[in-house]
Amino acid sequence: MGAAKIKKGDSVVVLSGKDKGRTGTVSKVMPKEGKLVVDGVNVAARHRKPSQQNPQGGIDRFPAPMHISKVALADPKDGSPTRVRFEIKDGKKVRVAVKSGEVVND
Repeated sequence: MGAAKIKKGDSVVVLSGKDKGRTGTVSKVMPKEGKLVVDGVNVAARHRKPSQQNPQGGIDRFPAPMHISKVALADPKDGSPTRVRFEIKDGKKVRVAVKSGEVVND
């Protein structure tokens, strides 16, 4: 597998699904499963019974993993979705937004 195009801390735009068009920051990447977790997007709810650790019980809400193909990197210039390519600049391999040509923060 090649270098990761989306990394933890990147700003991404959701391309499909119930949260289409929303933006968020990547909090976790799982490359072997091809998934990632974006803060505030794809929020799942679990109803928990009262237990010793959680005597109140209630509804737990948390961001669930989603497939990498459902998101695109947000362009550093204007926040629109863009693809990523790799270039060598000053002897370092950097990620570059295809749409604007801006270097993505590494």
